[in-house]
Amino acid sequence: MSDAVPILEMEAISKRFPGVLALSRIDLSLVPGEVHALMGQNGAGKSTLIKVLTGVYPADGGRILLAGKEIRPSSPLDAQKLGISAVYQEVNLCPNLSVAENICLGRDPREAWAIPWRRLNRRAEALLADLNLRLDVTAPLGSFSIAVQQMCAIARALGTQPRILILDEPTSSLAEEEVKLLFSVMRRLKAQGIAILFITHFIDQTFEISDRITVLRNGERVGEWPVAGLTRMELVTRMVGRSVDEAAPARGQRAAAAGGGEAAPAAGPAPVFLSAHGLGRRGSVQGVDLEVRQGEALGISGLLGSGRTETARLLFGIDRAEQGSIEVDGKQAAMGSPLEAILRGIGFCPEDRKAEGVIGELSLRENIVLALQAKRGVFGFLTRARQDEIAARYIQALGIKAPDADTPIAQLSGGNQQKALLARWMATDPRMLILDEPTRGIDVAAKVEIMGQVMRLCDRGMAVVFISSELDEVLRYSDRVAVMRDRRKVGEIPAGEADERKVLQIIAGGQS
Repeated sequence: MSDAVPILEMEAISKRFPGVLALSRIDLSLVPGEVHALMGQNGAGKSTLIKVLTGVYPADGGRILLAGKEIRPSSPLDAQKLGISAVYQEVNLCPNLSVAENICLGRDPREAWAIPWRRLNRRAEALLADLNLRLDVTAPLGSFSIAVQQMCAIARALGTQPRILILDEPTSSLAEEEVKLLFSVMRRLKAQGIAILFITHFIDQTFEISDRITVLRNGERVGEWPVAGLTRMELVTRMVGRSVDEAAPARGQRAAAAGGGEAAPAAGPAPVFLSAHGLGRRGSVQGVDLEVRQGEALGISGLLGSGRTETARLLFGIDRAEQGSIEVDGKQAAMGSPLEAILRGIGFCPEDRKAEGVIGELSLRENIVLALQAKRGVFGFLTRARQDEIAARYIQALGIKAPDADTPIAQLSGGNQQKALLARWMATDPRMLILDEPTRGIDVAAKVEIMGQVMRLCDRGMAVVFISSELDEVLRYSDRVAVMRDRRKVGEIPAGEADERKVLQIIAGGQS
């Protein structure tokens, strides 16, 4: 690989925003027929670098060479014409248009006069077939899962026949089998000589599919290594600039570890904060029974589509249950709206932070105080001074990186946006916090920091419902694990007695 002639060379690329040096003399090269992983914490400069490459931002310094010739892409369309296509973590397609329209429209000059629907549909079907995906291309894109929408975005990018394909967190919304499918496509594209720039936070995926790794940290290039030249821990250390202990004992093992071999005095179960009995809704979940205790973390595990998120939405009142009941502190609770849940001391960090969590047009400060203001009502208006005080406290407590509290939250990295969502609910002093995929798409260090904060709140008496598609995370951060299958709860085990094999047996329909 080191002897191959680069198809792309980025030399000494710099980019500055007001008050922030986002990129400082970054070098990056890609060669045909390789997968090159770009790694780093949230805020390291990865997204800024690919936006410079695709013409979203102009570079303030340095140059870009494509096949030995200097280029200056002025827009994503300009970059596509040069043979550089990108697929981003957040699907930026039109859910109201059909699959075929999303994949093909704007790619054929003859469409200026009339849309050749049959040819367009056949073209979309052929591109999806290359991904081993077959579906009704005339159906609205929004009728399909996020995973399918992501694959359609990749199919659209391949329709330009790129020489360089940029995949920005393409697996964050994909199930395990879909990841395997995507990797098989990436290997086929490698064999065709396409250079792939792969941005991800999944360490195992990096080592499975990549040939080389470039690490960025705080807007600077740390270095470049062949995959065979790094261990996983060495990669993490280079990303964060320090050692990160990911192997902390699971919550279910802490009591035994703390006992030092001496039996601890027996203690009764903590009081139940919220309980659900036979909870269900048409098209959602059926017959779900749950107990969430004070000072305990209840993990919810299951495959994609098993009903994890649907359960969370019912508990928080986003969707109203049609069957069953919910009790809070032993009393019936209708939970007919999120506001009612907030007034009862419940917070919710949703899976899709872009669409359902942060409000990009508002500042970091405004996003943090949003839930507290809703809880206080119209006549409990927070003064600007009080807003500044609350925002400053949680920006410092959670280590949120931003020029200032008035920075639009859309300008922050994914990990800092997730921290801001956590700050939003911490400001309300919640009694229970529901976390739906809180660590998706964020780096290793941010995961540890965020979940460490949540576990400290849990240790102080807050109840936690924790949903994650990463089973090892569920086992590490939960006291009990409820297992979902086919939109029903099919089992529950103490995390201290659980391992991946037991949980997977329940998911598969076996015995625990």
